[in-house]
Amino acid sequence: MTTINCQVTVCSHNKSGVCYANCVDIVGSSAMEDYDTCCGSFLNKLHYAELTNNTLSSGSCDCLKCTVETCTFNNNNLCKLDNIQVSGEKVYYYTQTACDSFKLGR
Repeated sequence: MTTINCQVTVCSHNKSGVCYANCVDIVGSSAMEDYDTCCGSFLNKLHYAELTNNTLSSGSCDCLKCTVETCTFNNNNLCKLDNIQVSGEKVYYYTQTACDSFKLGR
C-alpha cells in the first residue's frame, strides 16, 4: 500500500497530514517541474464534507495513478514509489497542488 503524505490541509481526504483517499490520481502529462503536476483527487473541504471517515482507516491508498509521463517513477501510469509528498498553499482547486516527489525522467 502507498502512503500519501499531504500538506494540503484543506483537502477532504487529508487527516493529520496523510491522504485517506482510496485512489489518488497525480496529473500533469508533460511536466518538467514538480509545480507542473497536481493531485487530481483533491476535494476542497469548503465544498465537500470531510471524507476521511468513509475511506480506509490505515491511511494507505489502494492505487496511486500517475499520468505524468515525464516522471521517472511512472510505470505504466502507476507510481513506483511507496510514499509520495503532495503540497500546496492556499489551495482552492486541484491545479494549486503539486507532487513534490516528481523527478524528471531521462
